[in-house]
Amino acid sequence: MTKRLAILGSTGSIGRQTLDVVDQSEGRLEVGTVAAGTNWQGVLEQVRRYRPRLVAMMDSVAAEKLADALQKEDIHIPVCTGEDGLVKAACHPEVDTVVTAVSGAIGLGPTMQAIEAGKHIALANKETLVAAGALVMAAARNKGISILPVDSEHSAIFQCLQGQDRRHARLILTASGGPFRDKSVEELYHVTADDALRHPNWRMGPKITIDSATLMNKGLEVIEARWLFDTDFDDIEVLVHPQSIIHSMVEFTDSSVIAQLGLPDMRLPIQYALSYPDRWTTNWPRLNLTKMSSLTFQAPDLQRFPCLKLAIRAGRAGGTLPAVMNAANEIAVHAFLDRKIGFMDIPKIVEDAMEAHEWMREPDLLTIRRADEWARTFAEMRVNHGREVSDCSPF
Repeated sequence: MTKRLAILGSTGSIGRQTLDVVDQSEGRLEVGTVAAGTNWQGVLEQVRRYRPRLVAMMDSVAAEKLADALQKEDIHIPVCTGEDGLVKAACHPEVDTVVTAVSGAIGLGPTMQAIEAGKHIALANKETLVAAGALVMAAARNKGISILPVDSEHSAIFQCLQGQDRRHARLILTASGGPFRDKSVEELYHVTADDALRHPNWRMGPKITIDSATLMNKGLEVIEARWLFDTDFDDIEVLVHPQSIIHSMVEFTDSSVIAQLGLPDMRLPIQYALSYPDRWTTNWPRLNLTKMSSLTFQAPDLQRFPCLKLAIRAGRAGGTLPAVMNAANEIAVHAFLDRKIGFMDIPKIVEDAMEAHEWMREPDLLTIRRADEWARTFAEMRVNHGREVSDCSPF
């Protein structure tokens, strides 16, 4: 049976690799809809090749340029814009599986709407579960749909758990450590955005690459793992594994540890999320263990990389705090990429937002969105003016 996909974030790293998986799927996957942010030229190329039923652009100017280009080429495909456009792409009646590969909390709304529409989710947008994990997983259970992980670490855990008793299993998430794993705190105050974007193992979008450099990405993954696998935070561990060959592990009650290994290639977890429970043959490069000189592990240094500690703290608290942590981090990361703040200002802004926030224990989706908006305002004012926000409560 052919699966028809909505690819949200089709011009990004995960989106492009998803299309590579589609190309090699021998007709088992088709493109139903695509959505992107501003890269209308990239979407135009995708439309020419895949002829989706609908396209969406977050940016209205980009949407107009794309619509004009399609009209000139006599291609009659609807072009939608904004978050409403993402929702239309995700909920299109001819789509059955949504690859949520947009970056940031913008993925939450379309993912929730897709779940309500009965679409299965291949989740590459970890912020969705970070901000509203309890609500998202409850909605998926109520609708009887699957949320399958695309992140390499969560895909590894998912694969290791197949056929196993999940009770009391301990999840071990591996992290490359990013480009700064050997730098001192003093050196980290002087690294640049260009330095941070040079990841030693993976080729990813700029936001996730910076998150990898701060280890915030691993903190977000801890929260995501808690919801995907219904696991206590006490049963989730992070280990720095510079070689990025073991993508994650699971320790079971009898002390046995099962690991998933592979080259650092995101096409594998993408394909597994779309082919599950089957495995499809590929012609991708194979792991040659005889060429592996060593596989090493070490505990993460939370003094040098406090974002990991902040994320786990937010996850343990739950409620609105993870959404605040995530939103403040998004603003701080983009400010760092824009050369407005330093690398070590990122965790400071996140921590300040968490400390200033009026926490709520069991928020609904509207409350989570308000907390997200408040945190963005707070972080933006800290970036632009360096001052606290004391009179900007979302409630």
